[in-house]
Amino acid sequence: MPAKSRPGAPQPAPASDAPDARLLTEAVTRLRRALRASIRTDYPWETLPMAQVELLQVLGEHSPARISDLATRQRLAPSTVSGLIGQMITAGLVSREVDPADRRASVVALTDAGADQLAAWTAAHERRMDAALAALGDAERRAVAGALPALFQLAEHLGGLAADAPAE
Repeated sequence: MPAKSRPGAPQPAPASDAPDARLLTEAVTRLRRALRASIRTDYPWETLPMAQVELLQVLGEHSPARISDLATRQRLAPSTVSGLIGQMITAGLVSREVDPADRRASVVALTDAGADQLAAWTAAHERRMDAALAALGDAERRAVAGALPALFQLAEHLGGLAADAPAE
């Protein structure tokens, strides 16, 4: 079903001109970009890079965690994750401690400040998404809600495919 758009906004190619995969990729890219931009506009206090936010999200679900585990979950090189974690330690969002299971290794955990930042980021995004969903008609909201299970399945499938790919 066609979406309402702003005058002058770029329009997606008609479905007959582009395969579903390309249209879905374009829709996800635009949605992610719009959400990222809107949070910075509406909540200027939010300055965390998305890579750090995504690490906070993983740590919110799996904390404490080793750098190598975070790298695997995010499909990033361990050196990339280590650099991001170093910045987050400096910002007081995470702490690095000795792994109680293996004293030769270290683990990273959310600090109270990191948990607070993650909660504020999540709440701000949910408010933005709620406002955007409220601007849609009933049929569009039902279509989005109906698509969610398939989108989660798609993400799981892509996650399995990406696990076979080399890290960045």
